[in-house]
Amino acid sequence: MRDSGSIPETTEAPWSPRIGVDGRKFPGAVRGGCHDTLVRAQREGFGGVFFRTLLDMSPTLDDGELREIRDHADELGMYLEAGLGKVNPFATPETPELRAAGDGDILLGFRRMMEAGARIGCVELWAATTNYQVGYPGKFVWDRFRTDVTWREQLAATRRFLARLRPIALDLGIHINLETHEEITSFELVELVEATGPDVCGIVFDTANPLQRLEHPRSTTDRVAPYVRQTQLKDCSITPVRDGLRFDLTPCGDGLVDFGYVLAALARTAPAVNLTIENQESRADFPGPAPVTVLPIRDADFVGSHSDLTVPEFAAFTGLVYGRALERSQDAVPPARFGDAEAMAAVRRSLDHVTKVRDRVAAAARCPAVPA
Repeated sequence: MRDSGSIPETTEAPWSPRIGVDGRKFPGAVRGGCHDTLVRAQREGFGGVFFRTLLDMSPTLDDGELREIRDHADELGMYLEAGLGKVNPFATPETPELRAAGDGDILLGFRRMMEAGARIGCVELWAATTNYQVGYPGKFVWDRFRTDVTWREQLAATRRFLARLRPIALDLGIHINLETHEEITSFELVELVEATGPDVCGIVFDTANPLQRLEHPRSTTDRVAPYVRQTQLKDCSITPVRDGLRFDLTPCGDGLVDFGYVLAALARTAPAVNLTIENQESRADFPGPAPVTVLPIRDADFVGSHSDLTVPEFAAFTGLVYGRALERSQDAVPPARFGDAEAMAAVRRSLDHVTKVRDRVAAAARCPAVPA
């Protein structure tokens, strides 16, 4: 998408967000560890690292280990962000480390992670509702379409668990921030945040995922921007194929997300938020074929599950998808190889694009831009 010229009104303070990178998917992160990731990310020009969970930083939540990572980030002049895990009780059995963190008590495990985060100043903590089920056909890659438990029941269980985390978060000064993940609509996410309370709950804005829920990226931005406290910036292409619409990740700026519109909105509603790029992972870190996601647009159950989506927004989504498809000379195809070199080239391309858009939005708002 060609980035919008829409810009925020003049802000009271200079808007100069730092641009960081995902500490789980940065090429080589799985093999090199947290300290190596911090050093290499800074060398590539990033201003911070978002480690997906505190358990990624220290599987035992060791205070000394966590403090060393915090101190290292500070020494490098980088921001440090982290997270918790899945807050849907129907998904937590797939992440046994959450139970282990509490010696069998999942609620205690979350409390311990939140306390560990507070001790090192990581008080904005990522969370999500379910896992992406690699390899299953059609709609079954999303737990939204599980047949043993309805999505409505999953959302209700998630709401109850967040209510149990609320007093812990209040006591520690923590925000639990829910990602715009693949399976949940932005409408449902805003409802969860409002039900839990925006004083302890916010949103991690993944800019590409909501297109899997048939949402137009500008409309999603308008809905979630007031609640955003963390980001995962990524882009995507959507290509018509025989079975529906194929969703593929692209470097930021090469796909359908209008980052000019996104950053202008965040400059107004979340001026202190860090801008974290979630890059497509190297297959050297995550062996096996890259996930293939096809939106089964002809499946009535799939389309019908998006009851909040309006006809005008769906029309705008399809216009965006098919209009862009007509511009392409051929269907996008996944690269034959996507190793460290390809992943690094893609994340550098994303950094370059997000930096340019950030600086343009800052300049248009008459705010001095700070290099990433």
